[in-house]
Amino acid sequence: MKTYTARPADIQRRWLLVDASGKTLGRLATQVATVLKGKHKPMYTPHLDTGDHVVIVNAAKVVLTGRKAEDKKYFHHTLYPGGATWTSIREVMARHPERVVQRAVAGMMPRTWAAR
Repeated sequence: MKTYTARPADIQRRWLLVDASGKTLGRLATQVATVLKGKHKPMYTPHLDTGDHVVIVNAAKVVLTGRKAEDKKYFHHTLYPGGATWTSIREVMARHPERVVQRAVAGMMPRTWAAR
């Protein structure tokens, strides 16, 4: 019995619409990352992108458990002296809630997939 390896011509991508309202941020991010990687398909091949496309709606209605809204902070540095900034997740949710979901999903993806 030979091991199956998907070819680029075999890959069929589908679009998935995900409603984020009422869902926990981490659980939503893991499910979306699994679909983006293609691990939900039987034809999953690690060295090929066999994943589907995902559209997330209602990102502002995602739920944070515990005290994450007060305690969790995002770090950014401009690479200049004194250029470190800390932003709480509550501030980011107020201005750009889609960035919170994007960052959570990006954290679940392999590091080599950042450019895809």
